[in-house]
Amino acid sequence: MDDTSDQAEAVGNVTRVLEEVRGGSRDAVDRLLPLVYDELRRIAARQLRNRGGGVTVQPTMLVHEAYLKLIGPSQGEWKDRAHFLGVAARAMRQVLIDYARRRMADKRGGGWERTTLAGQADELSMPLEELLALDAALDRLAALDERLRQVVECRFFAGMTEDEIAEALGVSARTVRRDWLKARAWLHSELYRDAGT
Repeated sequence: MDDTSDQAEAVGNVTRVLEEVRGGSRDAVDRLLPLVYDELRRIAARQLRNRGGGVTVQPTMLVHEAYLKLIGPSQGEWKDRAHFLGVAARAMRQVLIDYARRRMADKRGGGWERTTLAGQADELSMPLEELLALDAALDRLAALDERLRQVVECRFFAGMTEDEIAEALGVSARTVRRDWLKARAWLHSELYRDAGT
């Protein structure tokens, strides 16, 4: 079997298990993580590379904490593998933001030290204030255009490619590229509007 056939079979397996999850099968929930773990870890590691300064998270920890959010009360809402990955992007964002808020609360309380959730390899390091400002800006962006927020979440927080985002959102890769450019321009003006004054 070639790589394309293997990938198509893996996608089909995930979709079947997600259908079982929607049907209420607890066994299917247990079978889901092994099917998606490598892909979630790959996109987490890709997304966490090459960031600079304050929040440090290892991909394994990000995947595990995001998965715990995914199998919570909203489980079973996923239509297919692509939709699941889009929801995973939001869960990864929530994990990172929750972590940043805890770190900021500790910092305001004094005795703050830069720490990591686990390990040293493949970490996200981003200034806490910047991450929280981005989160607030994404909430404002969602009020203007929900899909732009989803594109940013999928690309920035889950490290998904344009094709993966297009599949998850049910649009073309070209639409994702346009949305990404619009969202980046809007976020830049929103986050740095006072920088020029």
